[in-house]
Amino acid sequence: MIKSFLLATSALVFTLSVAHAELLTEKNIPSSLAVEIASNAVEACAADKYNVTAAVVDRAGVLRALVRADNAGPHSVEAARAKAYTSASSRTPTSKMAENVANNPAAAQLVSIPGFLVLAGGVPIKAGDVTIGAIGVGGAPGGNFDEACAVAAIKTVVDQLK
Repeated sequence: MIKSFLLATSALVFTLSVAHAELLTEKNIPSSLAVEIASNAVEACAADKYNVTAAVVDRAGVLRALVRADNAGPHSVEAARAKAYTSASSRTPTSKMAENVANNPAAAQLVSIPGFLVLAGGVPIKAGDVTIGAIGVGGAPGGNFDEACAVAAIKTVVDQLK
């Protein structure tokens, strides 16, 4: 009888502790801000006469916005999305990842991860220290130019990221 009572009490305590588990609360990029950032990146590159595509993904790497300049190459759509996904997934600028791959043989297999594009042009979007998404830009004559447009676009909304 006492053994049954102790088992029942233990089961009840376990059930109550599971029932009181806290839910996760995560910050994520809203679609309106994603569209604004993508548009700003395309405009920043257009100012330098680059026809690019900009993709913004949420913290999980899911596409939230895509803006393609009128004369951007068709390849730039997937390149921008993949750079954004890679940056969101790693919480790191893709230029830094490319540098790590070039300088560190142990990091070379990063390029083998399905969906990753380890080329400059992907930048995390942060609210404080929390990555809430990422932007990827593709189509400029070099990844450094893609990244510059991405950084410029994020700077235009920095006051909204607090």
